Amino acid sequence: MRKDDGNLLTKRILMSAIGVLICGISVGMFKRAELGVDPFQSLMSGLNAVIPIRFGTLYLIANALLLLFALVFDRGKIGLATLINLLFFGYIAEFVQKLLERVFPNMNLAARLILLLIAVVLMCLATAFYFTADLGVSTYDAVSLIISQKQGRVPFQFCRIISDLVCVITGIILCLAAGYSFGKITASVGIGTIITAFFMGPLIEWFNVHAARPFLRGKPLR
Repeated sequence: MRKDDGNLLTKRILMSAIGVLICGISVGMFKRAELGVDPFQSLMSGLNAVIPIRFGTLYLIANALLLLFALVFDRGKIGLATLINLLFFGYIAEFVQKLLERVFPNMNLAARLILLLIAVVLMCLATAFYFTADLGVSTYDAVSLIISQKQGRVPFQFCRIISDLVCVITGIILCLAAGYSFGKITASVGIGTIITAFFMGPLIEWFNVHAARPFLRGKPLR
Protein backbone atom coordinates (compact mmCIF):
# COMPACT_ATOMS: atom_id res chain seq x y z
CA MET A 1 0.00 0.00 0.00
CA ARG A 2 1.36 3.42 -0.97
CA LYS A 3 1.82 6.04 1.74
CA ASP A 4 -0.89 8.17 0.12
CA ASP A 5 -3.30 5.24 0.22
CA GLY A 6 -2.52 4.69 3.90
CA ASN A 7 -3.10 8.36 4.68
CA LEU A 8 -6.41 8.29 2.82
CA LEU A 9 -7.59 5.22 4.70
CA THR A 10 -6.59 6.82 8.00
CA LYS A 11 -8.62 9.90 7.10
CA ARG A 12 -11.62 7.80 6.14
CA ILE A 13 -11.49 5.90 9.45
CA LEU A 14 -11.14 9.20 11.34
CA MET A 15 -14.09 10.67 9.44
CA SER A 16 -16.22 7.62 10.25
CA ALA A 17 -15.36 7.84 13.95
CA ILE A 18 -15.96 11.60 14.04
CA GLY A 19 -19.23 11.18 12.15
CA VAL A 20 -20.58 8.60 14.60
CA LEU A 21 -19.41 10.65 17.61
CA ILE A 22 -21.01 13.89 16.41
CA CYS A 23 -24.18 12.11 15.27
CA GLY A 24 -24.52 10.49 18.71
CA ILE A 25 -24.03 13.89 20.35
CA SER A 26 -26.68 15.43 18.10
CA VAL A 27 -29.24 12.71 18.94
CA GLY A 28 -28.60 13.30 22.64
CA MET A 29 -29.32 17.00 22.00
CA PHE A 30 -32.47 16.13 20.04
CA LYS A 31 -33.72 14.04 22.95
CA ARG A 32 -32.96 16.77 25.49
CA ALA A 33 -34.70 19.41 23.36
CA GLU A 34 -37.85 17.23 23.48
CA LEU A 35 -39.18 18.60 20.19
CA GLY A 36 -38.97 15.44 18.12
CA VAL A 37 -36.17 13.20 16.91
CA ASP A 38 -35.38 11.64 13.52
CA PRO A 39 -37.71 8.83 12.32
CA PHE A 40 -35.54 5.90 13.42
CA GLN A 41 -35.01 7.44 16.84
CA SER A 42 -38.81 7.86 17.04
CA LEU A 43 -39.06 4.10 16.77
CA MET A 44 -36.30 3.66 19.33
CA SER A 45 -38.12 6.00 21.73
CA GLY A 46 -41.27 3.90 21.33
CA LEU A 47 -39.33 0.70 21.97
CA ASN A 48 -37.71 2.30 25.00
CA ALA A 49 -41.17 3.17 26.31
CA VAL A 50 -42.23 -0.49 26.39
CA ILE A 51 -38.76 -1.94 27.08
CA PRO A 52 -37.38 0.30 29.85
CA ILE A 53 -33.70 -0.61 29.69
CA ARG A 54 -30.70 1.63 29.00
CA PHE A 55 -31.16 3.42 25.67
CA GLY A 56 -27.61 2.56 24.57
CA THR A 57 -28.18 -1.15 25.19
CA LEU A 58 -31.57 -1.13 23.46
CA TYR A 59 -30.07 0.68 20.47
CA LEU A 60 -27.30 -1.93 20.25
CA ILE A 61 -29.79 -4.82 20.36
CA ALA A 62 -32.13 -3.29 17.75
CA ASN A 63 -29.26 -2.53 15.37
CA ALA A 64 -27.75 -5.99 15.87
CA LEU A 65 -31.04 -7.43 14.56
CA LEU A 66 -30.92 -5.09 11.57
CA LEU A 67 -27.29 -6.10 11.05
CA LEU A 68 -28.36 -9.73 10.71
CA PHE A 69 -30.76 -8.68 7.94
CA ALA A 70 -27.97 -6.84 6.13
CA LEU A 71 -25.53 -9.73 6.51
CA VAL A 72 -28.04 -12.15 5.00
CA PHE A 73 -29.05 -10.01 2.01
CA ASP A 74 -26.06 -7.76 1.19
CA ARG A 75 -22.86 -7.78 3.20
CA GLY A 76 -21.41 -5.10 0.95
CA LYS A 77 -23.28 -2.42 2.92
CA ILE A 78 -21.48 -3.38 6.13
CA GLY A 79 -18.15 -1.84 7.05
CA LEU A 80 -16.10 -0.40 9.87
CA ALA A 81 -18.43 2.60 10.22
CA THR A 82 -21.38 0.22 10.63
CA LEU A 83 -19.71 -1.49 13.57
CA ILE A 84 -18.63 1.81 15.18
CA ASN A 85 -22.22 3.01 14.90
CA LEU A 86 -23.59 -0.25 16.31
CA LEU A 87 -21.31 -0.35 19.34
CA PHE A 88 -21.03 3.29 20.39
CA PHE A 89 -23.82 5.46 18.94
CA GLY A 90 -26.54 4.64 21.46
CA TYR A 91 -24.29 5.05 24.49
CA ILE A 92 -22.98 8.41 23.23
CA ALA A 93 -26.54 9.69 22.72
CA GLU A 94 -27.59 8.43 26.15
CA PHE A 95 -24.58 10.06 27.86
CA VAL A 96 -25.10 13.42 26.15
CA GLN A 97 -28.83 13.48 26.95
CA LYS A 98 -28.21 12.80 30.65
CA LEU A 99 -25.37 15.33 30.76
CA LEU A 100 -27.56 18.04 29.26
CA GLU A 101 -30.36 17.19 31.69
CA ARG A 102 -27.97 17.74 34.58
CA VAL A 103 -26.39 20.92 33.20
CA PHE A 104 -29.68 22.40 31.93
CA PRO A 105 -32.41 20.94 34.16
CA ASN A 106 -34.95 23.62 33.19
CA MET A 107 -35.09 24.80 29.58
CA ASN A 108 -37.70 27.13 28.16
CA LEU A 109 -39.08 26.74 24.64
CA ALA A 110 -36.63 29.23 23.10
CA ALA A 111 -33.64 27.36 24.56
CA ARG A 112 -35.03 24.03 23.35
CA LEU A 113 -35.51 25.42 19.84
CA ILE A 114 -31.91 26.68 19.78
CA LEU A 115 -30.69 23.28 20.99
CA LEU A 116 -32.77 21.59 18.28
CA LEU A 117 -31.30 23.78 15.53
CA ILE A 118 -27.75 23.10 16.75
CA ALA A 119 -28.55 19.38 16.78
CA VAL A 120 -29.82 19.50 13.18
CA VAL A 121 -26.64 21.23 11.98
CA LEU A 122 -24.42 18.77 13.85
CA MET A 123 -26.34 15.77 12.50
CA CYS A 124 -25.98 17.03 8.93
CA LEU A 125 -22.24 17.62 9.41
CA ALA A 126 -21.83 14.16 10.93
CA THR A 127 -23.81 12.50 8.15
CA ALA A 128 -21.69 14.21 5.48
CA PHE A 129 -18.46 12.93 7.09
CA TYR A 130 -19.96 9.49 7.64
CA PHE A 131 -21.15 9.04 4.03
CA THR A 132 -18.05 10.60 2.42
CA ALA A 133 -15.77 8.22 4.35
CA ASP A 134 -17.59 5.35 2.56
CA LEU A 135 -16.71 2.65 5.09
CA GLY A 136 -20.18 1.23 5.47
CA VAL A 137 -23.55 2.66 6.41
CA SER A 138 -25.69 2.36 9.51
CA THR A 139 -27.83 -0.75 9.70
CA TYR A 140 -30.98 1.37 9.31
CA ASP A 141 -29.65 2.99 6.14
CA ALA A 142 -28.59 -0.45 4.88
CA VAL A 143 -32.14 -1.83 5.09
CA SER A 144 -33.60 0.78 2.73
CA LEU A 145 -30.65 0.49 0.33
CA ILE A 146 -30.91 -3.30 0.20
CA ILE A 147 -34.70 -3.33 -0.33
CA SER A 148 -34.38 -0.73 -3.10
CA GLN A 149 -31.66 -2.70 -4.91
CA LYS A 150 -33.36 -6.07 -4.49
CA GLN A 151 -36.67 -4.73 -5.81
CA GLY A 152 -34.96 -3.07 -8.74
CA ARG A 153 -37.87 -0.82 -9.75
CA VAL A 154 -38.29 0.92 -6.38
CA PRO A 155 -36.12 4.05 -5.89
CA PHE A 156 -34.15 4.35 -2.67
CA GLN A 157 -35.91 7.62 -1.79
CA PHE A 158 -39.29 5.88 -1.87
CA CYS A 159 -38.04 2.98 0.27
CA ARG A 160 -36.59 5.45 2.76
CA ILE A 161 -39.82 7.46 2.98
CA ILE A 162 -41.79 4.26 3.61
CA SER A 163 -39.34 3.03 6.24
CA ASP A 164 -39.34 6.44 7.95
CA LEU A 165 -43.14 6.49 8.04
CA VAL A 166 -43.25 2.96 9.45
CA CYS A 167 -40.76 3.97 12.16
CA VAL A 168 -42.69 7.10 13.14
CA ILE A 169 -46.10 5.39 13.18
CA THR A 170 -44.76 2.38 15.09
CA GLY A 171 -43.03 4.68 17.57
CA ILE A 172 -46.28 6.57 18.22
CA ILE A 173 -48.24 3.33 18.68
CA LEU A 174 -45.66 2.00 21.15
CA CYS A 175 -45.68 5.28 23.11
CA LEU A 176 -49.49 5.15 23.28
CA ALA A 177 -49.35 1.51 24.40
CA ALA A 178 -46.97 2.54 27.19
CA GLY A 179 -49.46 5.17 28.33
CA TYR A 180 -47.40 8.19 27.31
CA SER A 181 -49.10 11.58 27.41
CA PHE A 182 -49.38 13.74 24.30
CA GLY A 183 -46.53 15.89 25.61
CA LYS A 184 -44.18 12.94 25.95
CA ILE A 185 -45.11 11.64 22.50
CA THR A 186 -44.33 15.01 20.86
CA ALA A 187 -40.93 14.87 22.55
CA SER A 188 -40.23 11.92 20.23
CA VAL A 189 -42.34 12.89 17.20
CA GLY A 190 -42.50 16.64 16.67
CA ILE A 191 -41.01 19.49 14.70
CA GLY A 192 -37.57 17.90 14.90
CA THR A 193 -38.92 14.79 13.17
CA ILE A 194 -40.39 16.92 10.34
CA ILE A 195 -37.14 18.84 9.89
CA THR A 196 -35.00 15.71 9.72
CA ALA A 197 -37.40 13.93 7.37
CA PHE A 198 -37.79 16.72 4.80
CA PHE A 199 -35.10 19.40 5.13
CA MET A 200 -31.79 17.73 5.97
CA GLY A 201 -30.81 16.77 2.40
CA PRO A 202 -29.63 20.21 1.19
CA LEU A 203 -27.69 20.90 4.39
CA ILE A 204 -25.96 17.51 4.22
CA GLU A 205 -24.94 18.24 0.63
CA TRP A 206 -23.61 21.67 1.66
CA PHE A 207 -21.40 20.02 4.29
CA ASN A 208 -20.34 17.40 1.72
CA VAL A 209 -19.10 20.13 -0.62
CA HIS A 210 -17.65 22.54 1.92
CA ALA A 211 -16.37 20.27 4.70
CA ALA A 212 -16.31 16.48 4.22
CA ARG A 213 -14.86 16.24 0.69
CA PRO A 214 -12.24 18.99 1.21
CA PHE A 215 -11.17 17.29 4.48
CA LEU A 216 -10.79 13.93 2.71
CA ARG A 217 -8.80 15.44 -0.16
CA GLY A 218 -6.59 17.52 2.10
CA LYS A 219 -7.93 20.85 0.88
CA PRO A 220 -8.81 23.85 3.06
CA LEU A 221 -12.36 23.72 4.40
CA ARG A 222 -14.61 26.25 2.71
